[in-house]
Amino acid sequence: MDFAELAPDTSGYLGLVAYLQLGFFQSISMVSAISELAAKETLSTAAGFALSKHQGLVAEIRRRGEDPTEVMAPYVSRVDDFLLLTRGASVNENLLSIYITQGFLDDFFISLSDGLPHDVGARYASLLGADSGTSGIVSLLTDAITVDPKRAHFLAMCGRRLLGDTLLLAQSALVLEGHSESEEARIEPVFTELIATHTRRMDALGLTA
Repeated sequence: MDFAELAPDTSGYLGLVAYLQLGFFQSISMVSAISELAAKETLSTAAGFALSKHQGLVAEIRRRGEDPTEVMAPYVSRVDDFLLLTRGASVNENLLSIYITQGFLDDFFISLSDGLPHDVGARYASLLGADSGTSGIVSLLTDAITVDPKRAHFLAMCGRRLLGDTLLLAQSALVLEGHSESEEARIEPVFTELIATHTRRMDALGLTA
């Protein structure tokens, strides 16, 4: 069993991913607003990348002759709840949240695009695979850890919690109706490579996943 067998229909995929990218744009913008001046340019660039992805996906919805607001509407509550759940209490916690959740979910939905018609799936994957400004966020976090190494342990714990919450959102996007419990259990190994990539992201910060 792989993601291709469990992908939602094209409208459902686009609605969820487009609204999720809008949520990332808003989250990064909020962190930028409370950050030091030196970090604002880095974060405004990252926010611009998320907005560009959102706009590209909205254009794809319109290409299908559908209303973006209507297509995204079923996912507003789910995504808003997720973003609230993963919001941190400080700038660094929020930076880590953006780094982990956006990176994991972009990878997840790129993988899930294989289950869509090939001509559109490849286009959506290309949109999601564009730059997210990750290197700038990594620099901000590593600088903060260098200044106060005691942050590392706490951020590592935050990272483990964030991964759990992100996995739940990813799993909620899979179409499992009609699959037995044993088949549902088989989807867990499909996440192995995504979790390995998450571990490499944490390694880039010098944190234990």
